[in-house]
Amino acid sequence: MRFFTREFATNKIMTTVTELEKVSRAMPKRFRVEDFRKMTEVGILPEESGWEIIDGYLIDKMSIGSKRASVVRRLGKVFERKVGDETLVSSQNPIHIDEYNEPEPDVALLLPREDFYAENHPTPQDVLLLIEVSDSTVESDRDIKKTLYAEAGIAEFWLVNLKENTVERYTAPKNGNYRLAEILESGETIKAGTIENLELQIDEILGL
Repeated sequence: MRFFTREFATNKIMTTVTELEKVSRAMPKRFRVEDFRKMTEVGILPEESGWEIIDGYLIDKMSIGSKRASVVRRLGKVFERKVGDETLVSSQNPIHIDEYNEPEPDVALLLPREDFYAENHPTPQDVLLLIEVSDSTVESDRDIKKTLYAEAGIAEFWLVNLKENTVERYTAPKNGNYRLAEILESGETIKAGTIENLELQIDEILGL
């Protein structure tokens, strides 16, 4: 049996508190969307900062490679031509999900609104289709972004996988997951379930 003196116990407690303080200081800080906006407004983060807020953390969107950028531009052009009268096409702009999440998907097809969302950012209820174009971020977009969008109840999400030259389509969100998924390859056609008569060739998306 081991016995501890009061002095030893006190020192042990103080050591534990000190270690906890060290861990606390090392933990990354979570921000609310409101904090993120204020940092942008006062110039701590430039308006075109290349950051988005996911689960309260500022995520560096990293530099955009020329191939990814070209696909984003191509999709914007194609969607404007095909469904520009029925939807609002938005590229790399915020979608407000909750107080800790405001991602900036590469492309969003939104319900049209006369003010073009001047008073507030679109919310999940305004979203018809979200698309992320991924090269080095395929894994994080598939795990983190897809889960976030499913939890928010966004009806349809496409992941353009530039590594594999495929497009992953996710639908039917329930309990934080998409219940239906399919992977489409070159030569195949993808059809949106949320927008009538919207279908694209995979080669058209990828520029093949």
